Amino acid sequence: MDWGEHDRQNPQIVLTQRHILWHTGARYRVLLCAFFVCLSSSCSSDPKDIAFFDRQNPPVQELTNAQVVRSSYGVRQMQLQAPRVQKYEKPEPKTIYPDGVDLQFYNQGRTVRTRLRANYAISFDEQNILQARDSVVVYDYESGDTIYLQDIVWRQADSIFFSNHPVRAVNGNRITIGDGFVSDERMQHLQITRQRGVIEFQE
Repeated sequence: MDWGEHDRQNPQIVLTQRHILWHTGARYRVLLCAFFVCLSSSCSSDPKDIAFFDRQNPPVQELTNAQVVRSSYGVRQMQLQAPRVQKYEKPEPKTIYPDGVDLQFYNQGRTVRTRLRANYAISFDEQNILQARDSVVVYDYESGDTIYLQDIVWRQADSIFFSNHPVRAVNGNRITIGDGFVSDERMQHLQITRQRGVIEFQE
């Protein structure tokens, strides 16, 4: 039976139901409204809503113009630079580079062999893993390759980089396209996985 027809046939019952719903206790209405507000907030991708929840768990430390150097026996191996660094303890220890990161890896001749730049990065401190994304560019100064990626992971314990996202390597007039990437920190053993083609063009 159509609900509209039911209302017309039973006006007293409908009136009673509406009366009951309207006069339900204020506590129930407040809890119901609060539930829907929380539900809508948790599903929202509005930056203002995200910022509100971030304020509930602020960073324990924040640095600007940070620089970290890793060396061995006085020889510089790696340098990390970031305009802003935020360290968090909860829900897990992590370090966020919201304005990007610039990593430089040195060869034994103490010159920069490889450089990685990205507009955003996050380090999961307990796993010793750094993930960089958003306009990731890797420069291999020895081979001349410039590598463009959407996302890259630096597994520091193993000293390797890898990505399972599309990659494009440009070297002069040659472009190599693939679906993944793996390499050591200095790009001495670089491999573009699942290559889909090498394009050579004339300017």
